[in-house]
Amino acid sequence: MALRFTGWRGRRVRAGSGEPLRRFRWWQVFSRSLRSTTITGPDGVASVYTVDVRHGGDASDGAVRARLFVDGALRSYSTMPAVFTVPDGRIEVAINGFGLKRCHHVRADGTERLLAPDPASAEGRRARLHRDHPGVSRVIGLVSIALVAVGLGVSVPQLVETISQIPPVADSVGTFTSPVHLPLHLNLLVGAGAVVGSTERALRMRSSWIDELAS
Repeated sequence: MALRFTGWRGRRVRAGSGEPLRRFRWWQVFSRSLRSTTITGPDGVASVYTVDVRHGGDASDGAVRARLFVDGALRSYSTMPAVFTVPDGRIEVAINGFGLKRCHHVRADGTERLLAPDPASAEGRRARLHRDHPGVSRVIGLVSIALVAVGLGVSVPQLVETISQIPPVADSVGTFTSPVHLPLHLNLLVGAGAVVGSTERALRMRSSWIDELAS
């Protein structure tokens, strides 16, 4: 399948062997993302396009790859970020340190549609919670933002202080003293909270570089 370069650049796409898509297992709930969408081809036939991402990487080389299955058969695969050409556009896939940050069908007219998660996956369970209990979902979302914000407020000043003490930096711009100094166990607790918050945000594909900085 040819790789299509537009404004969003991907890695080289390789042809798949047609192997069947393996069904989602309960123990993969946090280690695998499985998202699908139905796309109608120019011949009027609708097919299910599924993106499979194993976040722990492949056993052969540890690289994290996106695999594109069409009606349950492997069509192509790529390392990240991945761009797969499909009828009426492309599917773009990207990750960060907490999971998927992008998995969209971008149509030829520029409109985008997020691929739907497998109901058994962590993303699917989170989406079901939002659908069935929107109030609880909003509270969890706010708590996640708060955890990330606290992590950012604690980690960034300390990081800046450490960098400012490097001799060339200190000679150029001076040193910075962080207003926040926490004991090790509290730093670890805040960091763990930021990771939890960022992971929850990744389940809703809301995480960004800020989450990685905060954690």
